[in-house]
Amino acid sequence: MQVAHYDEIGLLAPTEKSDAGYRLYDDKALETLQQILFFREFDIPLKEIKAVIENPALDRNHILLMQRKMLTMKKERMERLIASIDNILKGEQKMDFEVFSKTELEGMADDMISNMSEEQKEAFIGKYGSMEAWRKNFLENASSEEAQRNFEIVVGWYGSKEKALEASRHPGNSELFPAYQKRFGEIMEKLVAKRECDVNSFEVKALIGEYDFLSKQMYQMEDVTEMMLEYARGCREKPEFRKMQDDVYGEGFAEFFGEALKAFYTRKQALNFSLENIYPHAKS
Repeated sequence: MQVAHYDEIGLLAPTEKSDAGYRLYDDKALETLQQILFFREFDIPLKEIKAVIENPALDRNHILLMQRKMLTMKKERMERLIASIDNILKGEQKMDFEVFSKTELEGMADDMISNMSEEQKEAFIGKYGSMEAWRKNFLENASSEEAQRNFEIVVGWYGSKEKALEASRHPGNSELFPAYQKRFGEIMEKLVAKRECDVNSFEVKALIGEYDFLSKQMYQMEDVTEMMLEYARGCREKPEFRKMQDDVYGEGFAEFFGEALKAFYTRKQALNFSLENIYPHAKS
């Protein structure tokens, strides 16, 4: 029985036991049980739930506020998914929104060109005939509805359109990209060797932690949680995405990698919620 297991691991002790040995719980214990079940809905490990509930700095209202924030985030995501489904059901093909204007896209294209290395420019000239042809192709593709919807997701990752545009203007030293790619490749190879391990094991979490650090550096983002959770969903739910990963790293790797990302960032979200409620200005 689930409640009995919670008692065994010290997560939810009964208020008392009857003469017949049955566990008895008062209203306060039942409220704690409700909190546990809520966190379990978000796939948060019991060990982490126990740490939150037993934290002396978190009272009942702190935990409720934490849970409310988590629900709000889930609600907003569900609303976005419902809106997307409604648009598909309506058969809407017409662009009914614009994330980046034509002027902003033109500025983005110019910034990208100014940040390209000579080798990159030569490669694009070889493919498109000239940089002006590449620019025209970029603007056409970036103006499409699919691209604008992708931009909407990216803006969400950065937190605002201004921050996303700023990152496109200053993408960092392009000479570092090969080094980043090399380190990402090394991490992935190490994860391949750990694919039989539990995704919550120290070894796997340490590798995903390094992946998190590199991602923040490469994409110039303070927090890549939403981006990585979206990536995790792709690994677990999109056949073409799974195939791409499995073709490179072996059958079944995509699912393992997706679960490892989900476990790491779900836990990270829970810890962030806890920190924000204890220290409002704390950052992970």
